[in-house]
Amino acid sequence: MSKYVDGFVLPVPRDRIDDYKRLEAWAWDIWRDHGALSLTVCLGDDVSPGKVTSFPRSVNLEDDEIVALAWIVYESRAERDRVNAAVMADPRLADMKPESMPFDAMRMFWGGFNIEMELG
Repeated sequence: MSKYVDGFVLPVPRDRIDDYKRLEAWAWDIWRDHGALSLTVCLGDDVSPGKVTSFPRSVNLEDDEIVALAWIVYESRAERDRVNAAVMADPRLADMKPESMPFDAMRMFWGGFNIEMELG
């Protein structure tokens, strides 16, 4: 059975990068406790706005923001669904509200992906 990934793209204010990293580390503890395998967080380095579409355009990036790309790896889609249900019921998330996040959650997007190939 192949692994499964939830991927996320979001805009992070440059002056909130440390807050964002702390949030990801805190959230990772919860996802890991329920069975997620790994979390990777990346900050944009070479992500110029395209003429039609691009990472900056996808989140309506503002001048004082950077694009973040993150993904969580699970054993399978079924395991991801189980883990996410457990995470959503975890009392540690009870106080988390979109307005308290160090980024504009309304401009974040995400989706689930089957890993078809892993090379290298």
